[in-house]
Amino acid sequence: MNINILPKRALALAKKEVYSYGNSPAFYGIAVFFLLFCSVWFFYFQHYFTLDAATVRPYFAAFPIVFILTIPAITMKSWAEERKLGTVELLLTMPFSEWDLVLGKFFSSLSVLAAILVLTIPLPLSLLPLGEFDGGVILCEYTGALLLGSSATALGLLLSALSKNQAGAFLGSAVVLLVVMLINRLTMTFDLPQRLAEGINFVSLSYHFESFSRGLIDSRDLAFFIISTALFLFLTTRVLIFRKWR
Repeated sequence: MNINILPKRALALAKKEVYSYGNSPAFYGIAVFFLLFCSVWFFYFQHYFTLDAATVRPYFAAFPIVFILTIPAITMKSWAEERKLGTVELLLTMPFSEWDLVLGKFFSSLSVLAAILVLTIPLPLSLLPLGEFDGGVILCEYTGALLLGSSATALGLLLSALSKNQAGAFLGSAVVLLVVMLINRLTMTFDLPQRLAEGINFVSLSYHFESFSRGLIDSRDLAFFIISTALFLFLTTRVLIFRKWR
């Protein structure tokens, strides 16, 4: 098989998926929820105008929390709906490798999430005249948000592939993301042994996002997001192979 054809096949599938998202009212509902939640969090709960600081870090602090519901809503139908309708068997018989299918689904879901992140840009831009903001820090925060979303999206797709329907995929993904996003709060609340605290922080997605939210690109956190994304995608291909030959 010519390996140069594989990205084209994955891209073709991704374009089809993105087109279906664009024609779905669910996408607009997810986008509105994301924007409203982050704005209310920033201006009401974080009391931004009383901070007296030229930073949008409290705005990005809401991203790991809102991802808990946003990403399951994006990924829940990717595989669960295909399985419910019986079209997953059709996909597996088409001239696509498992990696073609997984990457196509992944890049389409990540594109939807990236589009939502782009819609948040006007808020930081509207605040620029109010102070001397560091553009490099804001860019770093968006980079971290996309990497965080990448890992969470890959995990959501894996859980969707394991689920029988959209409801199960949404609930399962939301619960798992709730754990991996917020488990590091345990190390802040309780005085845990150092090794245990380090282990908990290591598996927490939001913990690895913190350096980006401070405007720092830590190679360890960068590697974590890349490796975890690749791992979840690899596991999804194993699930597809199991279903194909079961």
